[in-house]
Amino acid sequence: MKFRILLFCLISGLAIIPSHAQTRRAQPLEVDRIIAVVNDEAITAYELRARLATVERQLRDQKVQLPPRDVLEKQLLERMITDRVQLQYARETGLRVPDIELDAAMRRIAEGNKVSLQDFRAALEKDGIAWAKFREEIREEIVLSRLREREVQSRVAVTDGEIDNYLANLAAGGETANVEVRTAHIILRVPEQATPDQLMRIGARARAALDQIRRGDDFAKVAASYSDAPDGLSGGLMGVRPLDRLPALYADAVKKLKPGEVSDILRSPAGFHIVKLIDQTGGGAKPAAALKQTRARHILIKVNELVSEAEAKRKLVALKERLDNGADFAELARLHSNDLSAAKGGDLGWLYQGDTVPDFEKAMDALPINQISQPVQSPFGFHLIQVLERRTENVTDERQRLAARQVLRERKADEAYQDWVRQIRDRAYVEFRVEER
Repeated sequence: MKFRILLFCLISGLAIIPSHAQTRRAQPLEVDRIIAVVNDEAITAYELRARLATVERQLRDQKVQLPPRDVLEKQLLERMITDRVQLQYARETGLRVPDIELDAAMRRIAEGNKVSLQDFRAALEKDGIAWAKFREEIREEIVLSRLREREVQSRVAVTDGEIDNYLANLAAGGETANVEVRTAHIILRVPEQATPDQLMRIGARARAALDQIRRGDDFAKVAASYSDAPDGLSGGLMGVRPLDRLPALYADAVKKLKPGEVSDILRSPAGFHIVKLIDQTGGGAKPAAALKQTRARHILIKVNELVSEAEAKRKLVALKERLDNGADFAELARLHSNDLSAAKGGDLGWLYQGDTVPDFEKAMDALPINQISQPVQSPFGFHLIQVLERRTENVTDERQRLAARQVLRERKADEAYQDWVRQIRDRAYVEFRVEER
């Protein structure tokens, strides 16, 4: 049975596909063959071969032409080293994912595949996937996601001058804030204190990658062969983003591209980049001068070690039945809601678009005024939502600046992360023992 592994993290809200979640049980003769040492930890031949099989399977599922096996193996080993360095740093700095959070994540993965947790486990073990190992791999993916957010948060700063320039460009029509683009990219990382010879060699690799693309090779295959970014092994796909939230280097290049076109080689402190515009939606109109606001209230039942997802939904179904029969929403919220808003009868006040998580906002926007929703799941638990009023309001200067700051932070986040990864990778002790294989 094939599963679509979906992990909805509370911090990031991102879907994570574990790069080696489908690893089968070890072959005894391969376990002790060390091919690399990362600080004080070893990476074995078996680990590499198992992950390679998974990556090849994922690329085939995505209909991506596979690079030569030795090329893919080399890229994957470097990715494993980079992940190992980050996980070691997370442990050293006290970043942990408790079992209770991991259990909740496992339940969400099972529900994303529309099966019970027990059936999900049975199917994995039937495919030869050890449940304990699978759990630890999911834990590692959550750690890496939270580590990225923590480290980027501390490194990205947005000045008032940058906000002023952004808003001035926006007013002049210099930004297309409502344009969304789907892109893919390739990064060839440059060491923090690279020598001229290193720069020359890495630059030559970047030109070789671009030459392959220009000759007609599939971008995803070239990304899997060359890119040092974590998404390189999945074809370099960055997903759909507003154009103005791409890193400035990428946004400037994408504005000059038509769908299907590829940029020239771009240079940043982190390394050499190639960007492809896959498609684009939206126009160049300025954003509206007014924003929609919704006044809503809710009842939240959180999922924890005592309350399962099934139990939370059951409680809300019972509460909704009482509400449909005339019970007072505010009173039930005060008695049963696990949110700070319970003291106010569940009232969340006036909410701007983007003030709540996407799952909550989507359900809220679909509700007629005064209607009560069915149980709605979000990273915080399960909700009953009621919309009380809607209105539009002119955007205040403070709100504009807050939105601009968020846009600029997102622009800088990718570059800050790549720069941090480069630094932590450069500081690590790495010894290759590939010749022993």
